[in-house]
Amino acid sequence: MSTPTRTLFGTDGVRGRVGETLDASLALAIGRAGTSSLRNSRGVEHPRVLIIRDTRESGPMLEAALAAGIAEAGGEVYLGGVLPTPAAALLSRHHGFDMAAVVSASHNPFRDNGIKLFGGDGGKLDDATEAGVEALIYEPPAPAEVPGRIQELRGAEEDYLRALESHFRLDLSGLKVVLDCANGATYRVAGQIFQRLGAKVELLAVEPDGRNINDGCGSTDLTLLSEAVAASDASLGFAFDGDGDRVLAVDAEGKPFDGDEIISLVAVARHSAGTLAGGVAVTVMSNYGFHQAMKENGVEVAVTSVGDRYVLEALRDRNWALGGEQSGHIISTDYAPTGDGIAAALMLLEALGGCDLAASRVMEKLPQKLVNVEVADRDAIAGAEPVWTEVDRLNAELEGEGRVLLRPSGTEPLVRVMAEAPSQERAEQICESLAGLVRAELG
Repeated sequence: MSTPTRTLFGTDGVRGRVGETLDASLALAIGRAGTSSLRNSRGVEHPRVLIIRDTRESGPMLEAALAAGIAEAGGEVYLGGVLPTPAAALLSRHHGFDMAAVVSASHNPFRDNGIKLFGGDGGKLDDATEAGVEALIYEPPAPAEVPGRIQELRGAEEDYLRALESHFRLDLSGLKVVLDCANGATYRVAGQIFQRLGAKVELLAVEPDGRNINDGCGSTDLTLLSEAVAASDASLGFAFDGDGDRVLAVDAEGKPFDGDEIISLVAVARHSAGTLAGGVAVTVMSNYGFHQAMKENGVEVAVTSVGDRYVLEALRDRNWALGGEQSGHIISTDYAPTGDGIAAALMLLEALGGCDLAASRVMEKLPQKLVNVEVADRDAIAGAEPVWTEVDRLNAELEGEGRVLLRPSGTEPLVRVMAEAPSQERAEQICESLAGLVRAELG
């Protein structure tokens, strides 16, 4: 049987402008389809489904519509409130939910929102399952004979904090850390867990108003965090994204550490301690310097397509534990089958063992430039032959010294153009030139 074609679900669920790409009717249809898919595939008459969300003003509306669709299809809905995306994975396994849904657009502006679906094992639904759900959206099944109920999941926040505290048995006494919570899903829980572990905490962007999520703060803009850490006596700082599944760090001087640098440091520390299970899995976006550092330290690397779901697939296929993305999605499967920004921050502190972050850097990044080109049809890039001819020419020219990478975004109307070269000037020149060609070819 062939897999249905997916047009709605991207690499990270359904995401887009509220009222245009995503509205209440679609949220209801997704809830109904996801629940009906569970009933059809697993024979569960009344699937138990968790819903959590971030702080966007459209969140309660979409949460209500999604819950209505689940209940219409016979599902029992449990509302967990505002929590980081990884809480869906942890709570699903802890409470035995059949499915979890997260209402969030991650690092996107507040006008966007999205819906991500997780299985009962805590992992995101695979491509084939999502395609089956999407098919049911367009051909809706009949409502269940007996609709489900909608209720609050009490204690969800404490369950999530307890999972972090029990896994990361750290003593952070004497550590001062600055946390930028992006006015998003981590705004209550991030500070609490660091304080429980003994750290002195300074909090930034913890006053969400529904519209200020990711606005000049969080992992998409480190300026606020860098300036705050540099002006304080903090040892380091962490910035989470809007839904809390990503993290980036800065050292005591405010200098950034991206996902590649965090993963490399954790991988080398675990490898040295003999606790690294196999190697690490990263995406094609990881810096060339990451691969050099792993080779020098004897750590095997697997490379995947962009998207944390593909990183997780590679880890499961190889029985490895650690992987992630340059953007700050970092997975350690001994903790959870998805990225968790707070957990990744604690992983880094665990790897540092009290040492200074700046002095612990293990990789030297090759100069890199990334440009996002807005296009009407991101999939049209596949047929833009002049663009791919230029990509091949540039990669041949840079062989051994750098590379260029071009790919459509999985969630936005963008084509991402990335160049790595021996100098920042050369990387920027190549990237801007190739981005200009993409604009010319795709209008």
